[in-house]
Amino acid sequence: MTVEFRSLHKAFGATKALDGLDLTAHQGELLALLGPSGCGKTTALRMLAGFEHPDSGQILVDGEDISGVPAHRRDAGMVFQSYSLFPHLSAAENVAFGLRMRKVGTAERRKRAAELLSLVGLPQHADRYPHQMSGGQQQRVALARALAMRPKVLLLDEPLSALDAKVRVTLREEIRRLQQELRITTVFVTHDQEEALSTADRVAVMRDGRLEQCASPAELYDNPATAFVAEFVGTMNRLPGRAAGDGTVEVLGQRLPVRGAPVAGTVDVLVRPEAIEVVADEHGAARIMATAFHGAVTRVTVALPDGTSVKVDVSSHRAGGLAAGAAATVRLPERPVLVDPVVGGAGSASAAFAGSVCGQGAEGGLAG
Repeated sequence: MTVEFRSLHKAFGATKALDGLDLTAHQGELLALLGPSGCGKTTALRMLAGFEHPDSGQILVDGEDISGVPAHRRDAGMVFQSYSLFPHLSAAENVAFGLRMRKVGTAERRKRAAELLSLVGLPQHADRYPHQMSGGQQQRVALARALAMRPKVLLLDEPLSALDAKVRVTLREEIRRLQQELRITTVFVTHDQEEALSTADRVAVMRDGRLEQCASPAELYDNPATAFVAEFVGTMNRLPGRAAGDGTVEVLGQRLPVRGAPVAGTVDVLVRPEAIEVVADEHGAARIMATAFHGAVTRVTVALPDGTSVKVDVSSHRAGGLAAGAAATVRLPERPVLVDPVVGGAGSASAAFAGSVCGQGAEGGLAG
């Protein structure tokens, strides 16, 4: 099923939770709503579920406006952060609860519950109660329960945030496997960028009730439409620069092309850690402050001559000579870079970023 939010507005008192949200989840895709607390992502999900109602705008499922349809008639399965299992019911009984409410026969309920517990990898846990299961197991049961009614849309409200890191990774992979296997349209709310990028077909980044950008994980990372998206998704360095107004910017003693419309004046140049080159150089003006080993990658913190600190990611097998305290040279590859005009300087921040919130990125990506 296709899900569409059309110009949704919602306010709670003086606070605007949604401010004209326009967004579509396509048939069979997993769409992640990503953003900081208070950006409106959970409000949008609760509206889709029928737990909240818009002040204005429409919610359409396969072209049908369901804005006024009660929650119990929306044919949506929802998984919450807190599992919300019935403590007095076994795993199988929790999964079958909705079927029982719809007067489905006992034999069919048991069969469906067994199928779904097997699907989520818990075929031996049918008779266990919530207190006898780990958090990850309980969330799998909650997922099976949401799927029991064969919903048109699956809604996931930060379902992994209460779990420890290792279980989160395992379960998010399991959710993705199930979603692709069942081809069910899924809307996944999270504030965890890694979770969104590794799980979703497309990621919608929200801010203050509005959509900043919606694109594939790779497009979002390589071609962010705004400075907010660039810094919210992944790590980003800001390097001081001077834009000439001719489509170029001077940064780190280099002149590089600007990605997007030309700007003039003092700017910050936004560059990913993996896009910066650092080499040990006894005559270099930069100085290595610290290194942190992350397996295949080592993150090097470098102090530039003006006092700016930057993070650089290098392959660990090349990081041996980059010791703390060593002099170094830092440079950028000859590729277009994103710039963000400094407040009070000339130019327009919106002009510095090319691309569309709908996923039509500008040519070229971040340096690197």
